[in-house]
Amino acid sequence: MSTASRQALIRNDLLSLEAYASERSAFRARAIAHKRERSFALGEHMTLLFEDRLSVQYQVQEMLRIERIFEPEAIQEELDTYNPLISDADNLKATLLIEFPDAVQRAQMLAAWRGIEHRLFLQAGTGAKHFASADEDLQRSNEHKTSAVHFLRFPIDAQVRQAMQADALLTLGVDDPRYPETLGIPAPRARLLLSGQD
Repeated sequence: MSTASRQALIRNDLLSLEAYASERSAFRARAIAHKRERSFALGEHMTLLFEDRLSVQYQVQEMLRIERIFEPEAIQEELDTYNPLISDADNLKATLLIEFPDAVQRAQMLAAWRGIEHRLFLQAGTGAKHFASADEDLQRSNEHKTSAVHFLRFPIDAQVRQAMQADALLTLGVDDPRYPETLGIPAPRARLLLSGQD
């Protein structure tokens, strides 16, 4: 069985609606704290959350709760939708939010930044830039604008893993003159992204 398939959530991993209702407060607090450790602000207008089993399980549990979903087939549909977001041995997967509080400015910038989701990268130490694949499930940009939410997959290989485990700085960035931002992620937090796949 591949690492990727072991990461997938199954119905037995989920709490029933009743159980989740009673445990939601504690589960939510745990999930939010966990997501905070895996979230990174890239400049003022981009935030990335690197997803794993716990962050995705929280999303699924909330969807089941909100929609009052309890039929096995419908639960499986939710799992099939969200399981591809879980990071695995070969890919770090992230939700990208493009954030502008003002609605008018947001519309202008989403038009100006069309396609920028394809310019995000990860780089371990002085190694090669690993550019993200964006929105493989569904096209979220069109000829007029990009979306405020994207799902990214950053491929990682043995060299990247070795560099991160050897305390190399992990750089998250946008290789685009429209928003030339970079962020250095210290080794302990970078290793957390690799180890948070259980």
